Amino acid sequence: MARINLLNWREERRKQIEQQFYGMLAGAAIAGVAVVFAVQLQLGAMIDHQDSRNNYLKSEIKKVEKAIAEIKALEKEKADLLARMNVIQELQGNRSDSVHMLDDLVKVLPEGVHLTKFGQKKKSLTFDGVAQSNARVSAYMRNIERAEWLKAPNLKVIESKNKSNDEGGYSQFTLSSQQANPADKKKDKKGKG
Repeated sequence: MARINLLNWREERRKQIEQQFYGMLAGAAIAGVAVVFAVQLQLGAMIDHQDSRNNYLKSEIKKVEKAIAEIKALEKEKADLLARMNVIQELQGNRSDSVHMLDDLVKVLPEGVHLTKFGQKKKSLTFDGVAQSNARVSAYMRNIERAEWLKAPNLKVIESKNKSNDEGGYSQFTLSSQQANPADKKKDKKGKG
């Protein structure tokens, strides 16, 4: 029988398989590194693209916020102008009311009553005066109530004073009232009736 030594062949085959294994392992490692590198490049490109989109959106948001601020400023300016226009229209509509009210003020003043001071804040009126008696102040208040452009008389203070023994006395008074509009008075009368 012939003796064949297969050890060398087996060793060579084993070395060849080992080399193939290490080669495949190195190839797999290189392929893995390449895949990781390619994925990293792709993700970097995607992040850069998203960053550019985010920056574009931020710049557009700033433009829109600036436009919104301008719109709010314009709306505020518009509201201010409308308020001014309303005040002007109200003044235009009511400019003759003061003349009518002052005319009525003279008409309702009874004999024996003299005003020493008159004040007005918006629609609120204040009268300081002197009367020959308390009854004349009462008559004055009734006349105010019946007046077309005056309403709601309210006696604040009345003081009786003696001038001297010969002449008799007089009364000092402070009275408040409201400026009325005849249309409002008609509405009030309809509401009460």
